[in-house]
Amino acid sequence: MSFDRRIKIAPSILSADFANFGAECQAIEAQGCDWVHVDVMDGHFVPNLTFGPATCAAIRPHIKGVMDVHLMISPVDAYIDAFAAAGADVITAHVEAGPHVHRTLQAIRGAGKKAGLALNPGTGLDTVDYLLDMVDLVCVMTVNPGFGGQKFIESQIDKVRRLRAMIGDRPVHIEIDGGVTPITAPLVAAAGADVLVAGSAVFKGGSVSNPAPYGENIRAIRTAAEAALKAA
Repeated sequence: MSFDRRIKIAPSILSADFANFGAECQAIEAQGCDWVHVDVMDGHFVPNLTFGPATCAAIRPHIKGVMDVHLMISPVDAYIDAFAAAGADVITAHVEAGPHVHRTLQAIRGAGKKAGLALNPGTGLDTVDYLLDMVDLVCVMTVNPGFGGQKFIESQIDKVRRLRAMIGDRPVHIEIDGGVTPITAPLVAAAGADVLVAGSAVFKGGSVSNPAPYGENIRAIRTAAEAALKAA
């Protein structure tokens, strides 16, 4: 998994057909996505319950590219090895999920995976400043975590801009999770984000039997984001 700052679209399977995860993963990759994003929720840290390591292991053979696993769980450390063994390429934990996030990031890298750090909308950047040399990705939540289909929180655009300045020339991705559409993608791309997680905006209008809309949606988000970069 090499590093580059090109725009990457990472559809969240939270919006996919739960009965056809393998086929859905194959469909979105065939339609041009870059990463497959898996939102893991525990019903405790966030008010929803979704997937575990077994689901990740089941879909891994159907994913040719990057499996991006976002752990919205607390405690998190006890589950890192299980998600690593399930085939995650990137494992992201929340700075708010426990008292020892530095240790969590060490554990993720120790498992041989890329380490991500996620920030809720109400969380500032002070903590990140001391962790940037430990991470491969910072995920800025542009909705409150827990559910798909929420409205984009515009105050996070400035957070992305300030985060990009903090990162400097470090090989660290900025990921956006929540409310990404062709309208909001240019805003965060211009601010410095390069990985765009989109759920309903990718999966709307399509299905495993009719995946063409997935490709249209992915291209619309990518085109809007890349146009903003060219204009900057």
